[in-house]
Amino acid sequence: MSDTKTEGFRTILENARTELTNGSRSRASLAVEATPDELDRIQEAGDREYTVWNLERDTNRLREVREALRRLDSDSFGICTSCEGHIVLKRLTAVPWAALCIGCQEDADQYAAASGRDGRLQETAA
Repeated sequence: MSDTKTEGFRTILENARTELTNGSRSRASLAVEATPDELDRIQEAGDREYTVWNLERDTNRLREVREALRRLDSDSFGICTSCEGHIVLKRLTAVPWAALCIGCQEDADQYAAASGRDGRLQETAA
């Protein structure tokens, strides 16, 4: 991969890291308010659950972005962490933090589905 493309991915990943680190979501929105109304309590519980899900997703994405930046620093960016084959440029353009090639990601997704896991092992396939 050319230095120009590598630096372009670095910029994209650093911007994603900054956005995820400085995101507008805060743990303050998880606070529990006492309310006598049952419907309000149910709504607030649903809102908290949604906020927790978003925080978990953003935390996982931040981890993936940081790992991609480490791969850039170690000159292993664009190399599948499973089979050590090249990750195609089209995939990296769509998912710059991708650690797996399409084939290995599909295998990971199938394993996750077969084992009853509700999330991806690495990231969403492009």
